[in-house]
Parts: sequence; C-alpha cells; structure tokens
Amino acid sequence: MEQETPNPPAGDPVPPGRLTRLPAPVRWLLMLAASLALALGLEASGLPAAVLLGAMVAAILFATNGARLSVPRAPFLGAQAIIGCLIAENIDPGIVATFVDDWPLFGAILLIIILATTIMGYAMARAGVLPGTTAIWGTSAGAASAMVLMAESHGADARLVAFMQYCRVVAVASAAALVAALMFDAEPSAAAVAPLFPAVDWPALAATLGVAFASCAIGVLARVPSGALLAPMIVAAALQAGGLLAIELPPWLVMAAFALVGWRIGLGFTRRSLRHAASALPYVLGSIALLMALCAGLAVVLAAGFDIDLLTAYLATSPGGLDTVAIIAASTPVDVSFVMALQTGRLVLIVVLGPFVSRLASRRLPPRS
Repeated sequence: MEQETPNPPAGDPVPPGRLTRLPAPVRWLLMLAASLALALGLEASGLPAAVLLGAMVAAILFATNGARLSVPRAPFLGAQAIIGCLIAENIDPGIVATFVDDWPLFGAILLIIILATTIMGYAMARAGVLPGTTAIWGTSAGAASAMVLMAESHGADARLVAFMQYCRVVAVASAAALVAALMFDAEPSAAAVAPLFPAVDWPALAATLGVAFASCAIGVLARVPSGALLAPMIVAAALQAGGLLAIELPPWLVMAAFALVGWRIGLGFTRRSLRHAASALPYVLGSIALLMALCAGLAVVLAAGFDIDLLTAYLATSPGGLDTVAIIAASTPVDVSFVMALQTGRLVLIVVLGPFVSRLASRRLPPRS
C-alpha cells in the first residue's frame, strides 16, 4: 500500500505544489514514467547503475515538488535481500581460490584502500563537511547500493551517502572505461547488452527468493546490523559455494530492486538537503580524485613489482563499479580472475568491516560533527 511521507524536519517543510493535489496512484505512475525516461537516457549515455540513478533523480525531483510519497518498508527490505543475493552471485569458488592463492598481496592492497577511504571520510567528518558518520560511509569504496543501505541502518544520512557513492561510481567507472578504450579499444561485452527479459529458470528463481526473503526476515528479526542485506548475502553465498543453490536473478527483478532503493533515497531529499549536498560537492569530488590517484598508484606498484600487466592492475584496483569493471575486463586482454578476485574481495571486506569502522570513527567524532 502507498504510504505518505512522514512530517518533514522542522524548518524544512515540503512545499505544496501541483503534484500534491494529484491522487497518489497518479503521482506514482508519473514518477515511474520519469524514472524510466531518465534511466533510458543514462543507459544510452553509458553511465553505470542507470536504473538506480534514474529512479533516484526522478524521486528527488518529485519529492522537492510536493509529491509526498514514500516506499513502504516491506518492499524496501525485499529489495535489500535481492541486492544481497546479487552480491553473493559474484562470490564463486574460482574467485575465492584466486584470492586465497595471493591473499598477502590482496590483503595488503585492500587494507590500504580501506585505510585511505576511512581517513578521508574521518577528515571530512571532523571538518564538519558532512554530519556524523555520513562521510565515513560516503567515502567507503564498496558496493554503492550496499553502503547506502547499511549507512541508513546505522543512523547516517542515506541521502548524502548516496550522493557521494554515486558520484564515485560514475567517476571511477567512466575513468576505467576510458582507460580501457584508449589502451585496448575495449568494446562492450555480451553482458552489457543482455536482454531485459531472458528465459528464466523458475524453480531456481523461487529457491533464490525463498532463501533471500527467509534470511532477510531472520536478519531483521534478530536485529542484525544491516541484516536485510548481509544475511541474504552470507546465506546465499554459502549455499552457492556448497552447490546447494543456483542463484537466479533475472535483470528485470534486479532493476526493480534498484528502482525501489533509488526511490527510497530520492524521496527522502528536501530542498535543504539538496543545498547541503551541493555545498559538499567540491570536497566529495576532491576525495574521489584522491582515491582514484591512490588506486592508480597501487596499480603501478603492482605492475612494476609483481609481473602483472598494467591494465589488469588498474582494473583490479579500480575503487568501484564491480559490474562495470567486470564488463570491461571481459572485453579486454586482462587476467579476469585476478581482477574479479580483488574487486570481489574489496566489496566483501568493506561490507563486513563497514559497521565496525563506522562505530570506531563515531567514538572519535565530536557530538555534532
């Protein structure tokens, strides 16, 4: 059922407008149409996470013009469970074996990236650029959707975290695609043009959704931090590794989950929070540039000291856009297993360590940073 947005914070009322007077179903249909149009435009321009970004931008436009809509809790939890399974799908035994074979090297690189992003986020929080632990979550180089969902469950401002994370995703993915194109004339692989409605293994889909929703419910009821995302991710990955589950997630289902997350984030924006995001933009772009420079430096060290070609090293250390990096790696002459092992290891490690890092940093921040 459609729910109305709770009362806005004092001092930042949601202004009435033409959208406010429309029936709620009409507002939802208009926002859906706007989301589709924006997503298609972003997809045509080659930007990653087009569906999520399109839905989020459309929701921001509607929220700041009196739409007064919100995503109900149950579908939002379901979207988190599906995204958790999507992350688990990337954790296959081959990648784990590659990671184990070179764990000292991978571990050192991942710890450097996590340490660097934590320091940058902490510095921004101490400077008062963003409130509380928002900057810590916003600078974390993990899966953007996972970071946003986890940040919200840990009390950070999910709107500003999303703003930071998707600025990074767009910048890093665009840079990786540009480097690959200039060096090897990379073309989109088959994964990039996969059909939206492929043939579906319905029993496998039913099993995947059963595992996703059951583990999500357990995670939420057990009050596990970010349990709606982490519980499905851990359970589905374990079952897949044991050969007990073939994760089936058709593109249309994943896109629906991304759209729900985008709407949830975007509908929480107000004109005041947009102004705050705009004022933080120079700092956000600066942190992204520093992170990209650090990872490029790590790539040069890898290539020079460990007999790894430069493009493999660059894609492996690229701080974001796992799906985009996978597509680029599949269409270029690189060591795909090495790239995906380091990318997946970074994603999993940051998702697991995120709550700990956030709590550790919050203890050292002023009460109203």
